[in-house]
Amino acid sequence: MENLTIDIQEIRDLIPHRYPFLLIDRVEHVQLGQSALGIKNVSMNEWYFQGHFPQHPILPGVLVIEAMAQTAAVLVIKTLKTNQPEVLEKNNLVYFMSIEEAKFRKPVMPGDVLHLRVQKEKSRANIWKFRGEAWVGDTLTDEAIFTAMIVNS
Repeated sequence: MENLTIDIQEIRDLIPHRYPFLLIDRVEHVQLGQSALGIKNVSMNEWYFQGHFPQHPILPGVLVIEAMAQTAAVLVIKTLKTNQPEVLEKNNLVYFMSIEEAKFRKPVMPGDVLHLRVQKEKSRANIWKFRGEAWVGDTLTDEAIFTAMIVNS
């Protein structure tokens, strides 16, 4: 099975997110159609720390889930580009359909390196369901199950 690494340039080719909302820096350990590990280097210079919270900066948990979803979107589009390029159009988007069982266990702070593990639970046509976990070192910080749909914009 493949074990690919996707750098920031290819991420930008695969998904339309841009600053300030591109929340992943690299995707590693890509197993096409199955799983991937997104990397987010959390910097004090991030826009959301101005207000969340200035005296005790914490990465908002919903943005951690968004970063998981971006990792999953990169996995989905890379998988389809590799295995089924005929189903893709030029402008593909991956939309959230649902978020379930979200748990915010431990704050993520500036200086942390966030590891975003996404594992496909199932897929059918243009709908994919994932289990995601966010880790800082050996500590599970956030987790969720989410479903997304690929659409052509």
